[in-house]
This record gives sequence, structure tokens and C-alpha cells, in this order.
Amino acid sequence: MQSRHVISTVEDYEPFIGPQAVERILAKGKQLTGRSVCHVNSTYFGGGVAEILSSMTLLMRALGLDAEWRAIQGPPDFYGITKKMHNALQGAPIRLTDIKKEIYEDVAFQNALRNRFDHDYVVVHDPQPLPLVDFSHKRGPWIWRCHVDMANPSQEIFEYLTGYIEKYDAVISSAVEYRQPWRVPQLVFQPAIDPFSILNRELPEGEVERRLRHYGVPTDLPLVVQVSRFDRWKDPHGVIEAFQMARRKVECTLVLVGNVATDDPEGPQVYESLLGKKEDRVLIMSGEDTSFVNALQRRAAVVMQKSLREGFGLTVSEAMWKRTPVIGGNVGGIRYQIDDGENGFLVSSIEEAADRLVRLLSDEGLRRRMGEAAREKVRQNFLMTRYLEQYLDLMDGFEARYRLRPETLDRLMPEGAGVERHAPH
Repeated sequence: MQSRHVISTVEDYEPFIGPQAVERILAKGKQLTGRSVCHVNSTYFGGGVAEILSSMTLLMRALGLDAEWRAIQGPPDFYGITKKMHNALQGAPIRLTDIKKEIYEDVAFQNALRNRFDHDYVVVHDPQPLPLVDFSHKRGPWIWRCHVDMANPSQEIFEYLTGYIEKYDAVISSAVEYRQPWRVPQLVFQPAIDPFSILNRELPEGEVERRLRHYGVPTDLPLVVQVSRFDRWKDPHGVIEAFQMARRKVECTLVLVGNVATDDPEGPQVYESLLGKKEDRVLIMSGEDTSFVNALQRRAAVVMQKSLREGFGLTVSEAMWKRTPVIGGNVGGIRYQIDDGENGFLVSSIEEAADRLVRLLSDEGLRRRMGEAAREKVRQNFLMTRYLEQYLDLMDGFEARYRLRPETLDRLMPEGAGVERHAPH
């Protein structure tokens, strides 16, 4: 009897990417059949990294790779330190004391002991599990995948983490401007969405209505929505202020919904700071119902992602895929998703955000045109199959002593990136 349990496959993407792309990816996957790969991050839920890995590892398995996903464990002190590191990579100051380093390194050592990382490839995501490479026996290449905006890291955190980063065989970031002068090959992979996940799959209009009604979201006025972790870099207070300015000219309702990732101890504080802003037309909601988020992004007249720093901002592509125009902060990876004035707007201030919000809410035709252009931008650039293919090319691009072949670097770096060829370490 056929099982009712199924996972998405590369073939399912054919209506979006065409048969030639499907055949090409299948052929590349066949070359790696049976190879083992382990993705390691710091949480199974909350934020774009977990969302990506949930789909990526299953797609790799469907191709025949032995793909695994592991999340490290640590006490609250550890996550408090790594959150400060995250902020420092994005330019905030940090006081990196010996005791903080000791806790950080000890947790990595403990996780290396309780896990096996004897895979053909190991991909370590973000700074939390970075030191694992120091305490593990490498059987194959180790890759550090950083999802953070590293354009201007603090000098102290840069110098400390460089000692670990240069023990890896490749580094992946989300934008060319995040590259740093490390003695290790650096590549750029922009994140991508899974159109078949609960968060992004098509929803009947009736289901959208039921989800919104269940959570008490009023639909009598246009909805302005921001979906993100409760994080000060997402500027939720700025979103509320821009909404308050815009509503003086056009009636609307703001829904600010987020979650608290298990590896982010600052989340509850940010959430608490917002509760005083609640009112009939300003809803502050914390939840883990991805179908509700899907419904919100589909019903929204406008989605806002007015981030102050953003490695990529996966919620931007999620909303764009649902044909919803996005007003995004003119920072980091958001700039690669939104073409200003064509499929959304890029803004650098609260006043600009309020102005663009009024323009979109006042012009249904503009919203519709931008929404269609937004979906097409995601179809062409930010679907999971493109991201998967980049990983396949990378894994197939290593030769003896875990060196990347020069042609692999050429293929995986965008044109004009000015790639420097560093000697193997």
C-alpha cells in the first residue's frame, strides 16, 4: 500500500523552473548519490535558517544524498553570548571577555563529543556552532555558511572568529559585500524559499478567511503586515511609527506577528517592549502557526520588512511569492530581492516608509502590478532548487585535500565580485 506521507522533490518544481533545469539538477544529484552531508545550526525552529534547512535536507534526501540536520545544545548563558556575537558581526560593539570565550568554546566542545560529524561534507551555519571544527575529526570538507550581514563587523569579533573561520574549507555568505579578507575561498549563495512548505503553499480563500478569523484579525480595512523574529534589527518600533504616520491619510490595520527563536534570548524583551503599542488597529501577536502567517502574507495589502540590518530577509521573498508588494529597509540582502519602484519599495527612514505605504494603500492597481512582478522575481531567483543546485556544485567542486577547483569558484561567484584567489591553508 502506498504511503500517504510524501516529500517535495525536484520534479515538483518543473512548473516553475522548466524540464531542462529539473533534468540538470537530477543529473548533478546522481553524481553525489550516497554522499553524506550534515547541516548544523543552533535551533530547529524560529527564523529563516531553520525554515531553509527543513526543506533543503529533505530535497537532498530525495536526490539520494544521505543528508542530516543537527542543532547544537547549550545553556542560556551560551545563547546570550552568541546573540551578542551575532549583533557584533552586524556592527554592534562587544566586550569579549575570557569567560565568554570559555563558555562559547566549551559548549562547542561538548556538542562535538555528543555528536558524530564524520560526514563527507559538514555545513555549519552561523556563529553559534562555528568552533565545532576545532574539536572534530574532519573526514571531508567543512563549510561555514553565515547568514548574517557581515558588511561592517566589529573588529574584536572579527579577529576572534577569524581563528575558527580559517580552519574551514569554504565560506558562504548571502551577498558579495559581506566577503572579508579571510584565507579561505568565499562564495555567495542567496537564500531561497520552498513553495510547497506549509508557510508558502497555496491556500484557498476560504482557508485564509478561517485562519484570520480564528486569530481575531479584522479584515474590514487593508492589512499592513510585518512577519519576523522579535529582534531590534527588524525595527518593529519603526514599523509601528511609520504605520501611525500613514494612517493619518489612509485607513488601515497593522498586524505585527513574530516568534521568539530558541537561540535568541533578546526576543522576549523586544516582544514585551511592543505590547504597550497595542490597540484596536495595532495587533502585536506572537505565535508559531505557519498557516496563519501564510494567510496573513496572502491577505496583506502591503508587507513591511523595515530592517536596520538584514543578512537576507527570507520573509521578503515569502511575501513576494504570494504576490504581495513589500516595503523593505534599504539594507543587506533585501536590496537583492526588491527592485525599488518595480516590485516593491526600498526605504531608509520611517518617513519614507510611511510615504510608500500611503502610495500603495491608495492605489490597488499599483499593488497588483508590483505583486505580479514580485512573484516573478522570486520564481526566477529565489526558489529552493536554485539554492540546492549551488550546494550540489559546491560539494562536487572539491578535489584532493578539500581544495575547491578554480572553475567551481568561477561558477559560484556572481560576475564582478572581484574574487581573490587565496592559497590553500
